[in-house]
Amino acid sequence: MTLLTNEQREQLLENGRAQRDAEKRGEPIDFYPVVKLFTPEAQATWLLTELHPRDPDVAFGLCDLGIGFPELGSVCVSELQYPGGPWGLPPVKRDRHFKATKTLSAYSKEAHEHGQVVA
Repeated sequence: MTLLTNEQREQLLENGRAQRDAEKRGEPIDFYPVVKLFTPEAQATWLLTELHPRDPDVAFGLCDLGIGFPELGSVCVSELQYPGGPWGLPPVKRDRHFKATKTLSAYSKEAHEHGQVVA
């Protein structure tokens, strides 16, 4: 399974462009996450809202490595696709059933209250 569908990749890039424009005006946008990625074995979770327009390998979102300290930040999508884990399976999967119900800041606030992403 690919981590990002073409539709998700396009939405993430569109959000990235919009965010850069909004930041220039001093009005950052609080997007709804576009995609949820996770590791079944390690309880790591990423809720991604955008891809950087100049470097579309860099995504921004809520990152939780499963150790109790979720944070907003950037991650390289190519690093998430690195094969590994038990039996040589890809360690990161896309939640095909995820549908965001709130903004990234709301997910972040909740994650800090619980010590993990709740999505």
